[in-house]
Amino acid sequence: MVTTDGFSGSPARGGIVVMRRLIGLVRPMVGYMALAVFLGLIGHLCATAITVLAGYGVLSVFDGAPNLASDASVGLDAVTRATVSAASARITAPLALGTVFALMGIAAVLRGVLRYGEQACNHYIAFKLLALIRDRVFRALRRLAPAKLEGRDRGDLIAVITSDIELLEVFFAHTISPVLIAVLFSAVLTGYIGSFHPVLGVIALMSYVLVGVGVPWLASRMAGASGQRYRAASGRLSGFVLDTLRGMDELLQYGAGEGRLRKADELDARLAADERRLKRAAGLSMGATHALIVALDLAMLAAAALLWRSGGLGFDGVLLSVLAFMGSFGPVVALANLGSTLQGTFAAGNRVLDILDEQPQVEDVVGGVAPVFDGARALGVDFSYGDERVLSGVSLEAPAGSIVGVTGKSGSGKSTLLRLFMRFWDVDGGCIELGGDDVRAIDTAHLRATEALVTQDTQLFHDTIRANVRIGRLDATDGEVEEACRKASVHDFIVSLPQGYDTQVGELGETLSGGERQRLGLARAFVSRAPFMLLDEPTSNLDSLNEGAILRSLACERAGKTVLLVSHRASTMRIADTVVSVERGRVSS
Repeated sequence: MVTTDGFSGSPARGGIVVMRRLIGLVRPMVGYMALAVFLGLIGHLCATAITVLAGYGVLSVFDGAPNLASDASVGLDAVTRATVSAASARITAPLALGTVFALMGIAAVLRGVLRYGEQACNHYIAFKLLALIRDRVFRALRRLAPAKLEGRDRGDLIAVITSDIELLEVFFAHTISPVLIAVLFSAVLTGYIGSFHPVLGVIALMSYVLVGVGVPWLASRMAGASGQRYRAASGRLSGFVLDTLRGMDELLQYGAGEGRLRKADELDARLAADERRLKRAAGLSMGATHALIVALDLAMLAAAALLWRSGGLGFDGVLLSVLAFMGSFGPVVALANLGSTLQGTFAAGNRVLDILDEQPQVEDVVGGVAPVFDGARALGVDFSYGDERVLSGVSLEAPAGSIVGVTGKSGSGKSTLLRLFMRFWDVDGGCIELGGDDVRAIDTAHLRATEALVTQDTQLFHDTIRANVRIGRLDATDGEVEEACRKASVHDFIVSLPQGYDTQVGELGETLSGGERQRLGLARAFVSRAPFMLLDEPTSNLDSLNEGAILRSLACERAGKTVLLVSHRASTMRIADTVVSVERGRVSS
């Protein structure tokens, strides 16, 4: 069975693939990563050193450790007593008790300082990389728009660019350097413990591998695809909530709130079920890890005791090796705890990588031709959405300075034709030309600067009216913005507001009426100075008075503009020089 990521429907990548891709992003920060690993390694060594130094303190207090061996040998035969005494005599000269306490204090202070430095480096890396990923995701969305974003669940997209990207902080700040630290730390401790006896070194190495690799692998297997399902379910719930908030008026009007609430409860229950599976796996992993560590501590103690009894290890070796071992599981425990939490992280990484890897249907042209606009035309254009044929053999011409009207029933392909002139999609057959050049050969930035598309559903941003109009041309002066608003018959409305052009527009323009939003969209087109205007039902939300004002502005602008005008209104079509009809994907004059 093939699992998918829940966003694009593509097969989900394995954890190793996701990890390799995410690690590749760290290259620009490799210096900070090396510093974080160094600080973390020394910090953990300081923490373990505190425990080991305590052992030296014990040896310093009981400076007669050989006597302990003699006492322990009571009841043994003469040969065994001699062996134990000889082994016990090989005690490392203990440090002075004052020196031990001083070193423990230094190690404790260094541990705190180094821990802070390690976390500071890790989080600096994480937040820098999250900013980089967000930049890449927004660039990818811009590249994919609009063809591959049509019909996409907006709530799911929001979940990807917010919570999914934010979840990657766990990987960059709490996974990469801890893994490297655990490997290096385990190697150092294995060498130290093995210096007392090779058997103890082997036990330590096997224990670190079991806790740091075996437990996370088992936890990952237990979690299965729960992390992937959880992220996908979270995205679906986000989209559902967003749709509900946008349609709250309709839900209240028609009494559909209860049904919507039941659906939200169902989605929430599925999300909670996946979360419970993840939490259960994490809890079992944590419990198993600590139980396993206790068992391994006892195994190390038993092995050291047997070696001491057989004369292969001195009392100091028993004490110091066991203390070092018992205080050395911090780095590998951190890896064990990652086994279940990484499932959600890898699921989030999968969804982010899907956006970064997805190929646009229309590639931008960089360095293409930049023709002087002298009209536009469609020649035998065929276009389909999947298997649905929308346009078939459509041809029309819009000479420079003309207004060409396009009429037809809803769904006949009029709006699609305008978007093909913008090259939101590429035609299946025929061609679209501007200034005699195929739009597929024209530099995309030049093409966008030449054309201005106005739809009946104008998108406004949570900003001032002035800033929303200035989107049409960012370097437009205040005077040019006001002049464009006059042409769009919206200036008088704006100046009647308490803050005028500095009035904040609510999210999605919700504080304005449909007609006001539409006129601001026209103002954007006017301020852009684009010679080719593509107007899709530009007066659908306007009364006859405002429609007449806008049509007069269009008529006055015709000397420097070419207009392709889609409308159902006969009154709007009166300003057109030529009117063509699109019916069932074909054009008739």
